[in-house]
Amino acid sequence: MYQRFSFTSLLVLLLTAPAFGQAADPLTNVEAGPLDNGRMWTFENPPTDYLQETYDLTVDEAWFENARLSALRIPGCSASFVSPHGLVVTNHHCARGRVAQVSREGENLLDNGFYAASMDEERPIDGYYVEQLIAIEDVTEAVYAQLDDSSTAEERAAARQAATEAVDADLTERFGGDEAGISVQVVSLYNGGLYSAYVFRRYTDVRLVAAPELQLGYFGGDADNFTYPRFALDFTFLRVYDTDGTPLETEHYFPWTDAGVEEDDLIFVIGNPGSTTRLATVAQLEYLRDIQVPYIKRAIDERIAAIQGFAEEDPEAAGDVRNQLFGLLNSQKAYGGRLAGLDDPYIIARRAAAERNFHQAIDANPDLAGYAGLFDAMADVQAQKRDLGDAFGSFLLFGNPNFSSSVLRRAIIARRYLAATGEEQEELKAQLLSIPSHPVALERRLLTLRLQEIERYFGADSEIGQAVLKGYEPHIVAETVLTTTSLASEATTDLALSQNTLRPDDPALQTWEAIMPTFAAFQEANATLNAEEQEIASQLGRARFDVYGTAVPPDATFSLRITDGVVKGYDYNGTIAPPYTNFYGLYDHYYSYGADSEWNLPERWLNPPPTFDMSTPLNFASTADTIGGNSGSPAINRDQELVGLNFDRNIEGLVRDYIFLPERGRNVMVDARAIREALDDIYDADRIVQELETGQLFQTEADADAAATD
Repeated sequence: MYQRFSFTSLLVLLLTAPAFGQAADPLTNVEAGPLDNGRMWTFENPPTDYLQETYDLTVDEAWFENARLSALRIPGCSASFVSPHGLVVTNHHCARGRVAQVSREGENLLDNGFYAASMDEERPIDGYYVEQLIAIEDVTEAVYAQLDDSSTAEERAAARQAATEAVDADLTERFGGDEAGISVQVVSLYNGGLYSAYVFRRYTDVRLVAAPELQLGYFGGDADNFTYPRFALDFTFLRVYDTDGTPLETEHYFPWTDAGVEEDDLIFVIGNPGSTTRLATVAQLEYLRDIQVPYIKRAIDERIAAIQGFAEEDPEAAGDVRNQLFGLLNSQKAYGGRLAGLDDPYIIARRAAAERNFHQAIDANPDLAGYAGLFDAMADVQAQKRDLGDAFGSFLLFGNPNFSSSVLRRAIIARRYLAATGEEQEELKAQLLSIPSHPVALERRLLTLRLQEIERYFGADSEIGQAVLKGYEPHIVAETVLTTTSLASEATTDLALSQNTLRPDDPALQTWEAIMPTFAAFQEANATLNAEEQEIASQLGRARFDVYGTAVPPDATFSLRITDGVVKGYDYNGTIAPPYTNFYGLYDHYYSYGADSEWNLPERWLNPPPTFDMSTPLNFASTADTIGGNSGSPAINRDQELVGLNFDRNIEGLVRDYIFLPERGRNVMVDARAIREALDDIYDADRIVQELETGQLFQTEADADAAATD
């Protein structure tokens, strides 16, 4: 049975553990911190004792319940209710694609911004949804009952899947079924030390209410990404409508702040952090450092260069790949920051110290003797994964449209199409025709890159190198394939299928045939190792939970978490980054760098009204524990007033994938005061300002103006 440690006893356990072996160099004397695994607390095990001991703050179950029900999850991001009438706020970059989606002919809402001056003008977003976490149940015993009767990794994976499906079906029915918008997610916490079933109510009538111009939401562009000080107005308002087409009435929401925050104020960020590997072993981290992360970063770097080169060749077509480039530039910095953290010997030494403490705790407990060999088993799996490094680099993100040739993706399906009949063939035909083409010049670059990766990692003289390249340079092979294949575009593919002229000797199909044996062998071996790794991690998770209980938060799983922090600047390039910035800084960047820079301003911002207060705080930084997926997360104060929206980290905070060091990193938020100031004086969004201030719903601007006059 696991022990439930308080925060204080955990601190003692981690900092007083005896040395594990003799220290050969100073780094072996590095000690683990009590919260190296972070402060992403779950709502099923809220940190009540920790908050009392750390901040002298007493919060009850009702406080956590309101926080949980006010927070929301949207595709890839977080959000929250901010009025009793279904008004939702999130980041602009979280809804950027949806703003473009609802633009009508002749409109460019992404660049020009949008505001619905009346409720009738709020625009429905097809295929979009928000999810509210309405219940959480501990289903650990139900899952373990299935797992403990299984012996092999494959059997346990199947048993885990069966248990998950049974829990899903039971809870979905119990809470009202699909017709009530119920969806269930069984979340593995502590790598399988604990299983929680999250019951969501999904709302599918979501409408766009207001969004600033892209230039404000993404102010500073890639140059400012993962940096601070920042000056971005990264917000968007949505509204959830009920099944009868009226705004959703909810008693759970975060009122908009009047006072804002000051330096050293306590805040909470509530959202859905995507994924961390803070519970990974040192062997896993070393594999990430040496193989996975640098290979991914190099692939991203080269795709960015390809897209930028294409854009320089054809500036008119550059807009078509703008969002793709934004995403890759964001990933480039993210992986660069992760790699810098993994390359830091102090980080690895601190993680090794935590692992030694954990190992000792297992050795000291006879009931955990069966877990002692897991560290060596995990190291062996990582060694085998290293042996697959060449294949990993060659086939990295093979089916990802941002990384891969459209023609090669079609060839994969086309091979199956030629061998299929009847309905299966019709389904494959639809898949083939649904793959969009890259512009020809970009397609040539992407296919060349894939062939270059095969040459780089395997070698031109390897079996696969000879089969694919046949002694030619990758760019020559790519050009030949693209000029002779029937799969060059949607149109040529459709023509070949309709005229039955697609043949196995098609050059694209022949290229895939040359790649496929090595690719298939890698996929099989990698899947086996991943299953073994997951099983070992699950066993270590159970051991960790037995040792530490819930005193240590689990890794992020894109499930709802609450994290605490204080508003605080930090030492920065020989100076001090302030706790918050203001609109003066935004205009300073515009006038310093000019209209042709990433710090350009839209026309309506160039001559703000006299009532616009440029001293209003715009962005602020805190020590809260956030990561990707936390974009759009509400930042609230002790009274659960919304004081900001999380939208980024600084570059030093990217190491949080592997360890939480609040002294090194900061999360970055849009200040609620800046959003209100912009809504009021720049966008004249009076009905939204009035709704935030009064909690009343206004149909039109005239209604809001009349209420303000009264």
